[in-house]
Amino acid sequence: MTPRATATSTTVRGLALASHAGPTVVVTVLAGFFAAGVGSGPGTTALVVAAVLTGQLSVGWSNDWLDARRDVVVQRTDKPVVAGLVTTRQVHAAALVAAALCVVLSLATGLVAGLVHLVAVASAWTYNAWLKSTVWSWAPYAVSFGLLPLFVVLAAPGDRVAAPWAMAGTALLGVGAHVANTLPDLEDDRATGILGLPHRLGRTRASVLAPAVLVLAVGVVVLGPPGPPTAAGWVGGTVAVVLAVSAGVVAVRRTTSRLPFALSMAVAAMCAVLLVLAGPDVALPR
Repeated sequence: MTPRATATSTTVRGLALASHAGPTVVVTVLAGFFAAGVGSGPGTTALVVAAVLTGQLSVGWSNDWLDARRDVVVQRTDKPVVAGLVTTRQVHAAALVAAALCVVLSLATGLVAGLVHLVAVASAWTYNAWLKSTVWSWAPYAVSFGLLPLFVVLAAPGDRVAAPWAMAGTALLGVGAHVANTLPDLEDDRATGILGLPHRLGRTRASVLAPAVLVLAVGVVVLGPPGPPTAAGWVGGTVAVVLAVSAGVVAVRRTTSRLPFALSMAVAAMCAVLLVLAGPDVALPR
């Protein structure tokens, strides 16, 4: 392999890692399944997936771009910029390109749907740029996750909107994931001036808050649809609750583990399945 090819391969690997690939893939895949579940055809589903993917990529890359200096200070060698796999300028450029593509793809799903998605992505950017250091650090997660089902339903055929309980459930999932995601880095974050809600609460209370909010989210998703929960709802809800509680247990016992965040993503995945199973109850006529 030539030096140029090696450098290109390293940059691609660095960009992949800087994109926060795990959450990016999970959110994108769940959006695709949800779009199909509310009746979107292959074309619309593909547009929704592409819009969500580019939006998530822009958020992930902007996070590593804006956090680069702080990551260097605390020697976060797990970060591609600190590890030398990619430069800050390259991550910056990638974030802007992804954001531009997100604008085009989002609006291609429809003006109203596209604007809703762009608000969700902009909300996530405000976390990276400012709100992560404030007591309102949870708010962008609530807004961005809460708007996702609305975007998907608005992009689907028919004059429908997402049910309020579905938006409330996904908003709570976002907040729970945020708290779980911060737990391994609380000390490093404090050292560089990051004082979001979990940091202000402290590790013990934040470790309890994360699973509590996730369990509340599961309850909303299971009990939100009209009528009694189905057998699938009870089973899926029970599994999701066990995953949420496990996240809290791991957070207390293994303070540097990133498993609680992975478990919170698993809770989100289970709730997405329940949303798809809820079928027409998720989308209401306007």
